[in-house]
Amino acid sequence: MSDPKGGIGIVACGALASEMRAVLQLKRHVPVTVRYLPAKLHNRPQLIPDAVREELSDLAKSHSGLFVGYGDCGTGGRLDVVLHEFAATRLEGAHCYAFFSGPDTFETLNGEEIGTFYLTDYLARQFENLVWRGLGLDRHPELLPDYFSHYTRLVYLAQTDDPRLEVTARAAADRLGLRFERRDTGLAPFAAQVDRWLGDAA
Repeated sequence: MSDPKGGIGIVACGALASEMRAVLQLKRHVPVTVRYLPAKLHNRPQLIPDAVREELSDLAKSHSGLFVGYGDCGTGGRLDVVLHEFAATRLEGAHCYAFFSGPDTFETLNGEEIGTFYLTDYLARQFENLVWRGLGLDRHPELLPDYFSHYTRLVYLAQTDDPRLEVTARAAADRLGLRFERRDTGLAPFAAQVDRWLGDAA
């Protein structure tokens, strides 16, 4: 999407690209520019604030509303410092699990069983690259107990009803030795936050 001067600029995690596009597709009347950053930054969250700052600095030249499609995402508050510099707003919550499921639902899930590992649609698709290879388990499977001995279940937070992704998520749970559960989130909690952005900037 292109944007005339004075529109809305969004910097978003690449892991949210499908969901962001689906939500913005329903808002074609709103002029928006979206810049996606590589999802692999989550493996090095200390790099997220500077990467977001670089994109916001450029978008701020021609956009009146600035939003960031990240939670805190392991930055320890450093991302919020960057947002303050540009009077930008981000997604509410610490991570994608919270804003996909909704903060209250996520708190309930966490309270039910603290030893829970979560997958979204994106993480289910990218489990092999981001989790298995990302943690080096393809080279050192003996590290599996070190990483996951305190986990007891895997909860798949499903944004879509894709049977193939459920099969993939179940296989991931089996590989990690965790009990599998599926919770359907849809896009409503996430879409509500994006709608608020667009409404506030209108």
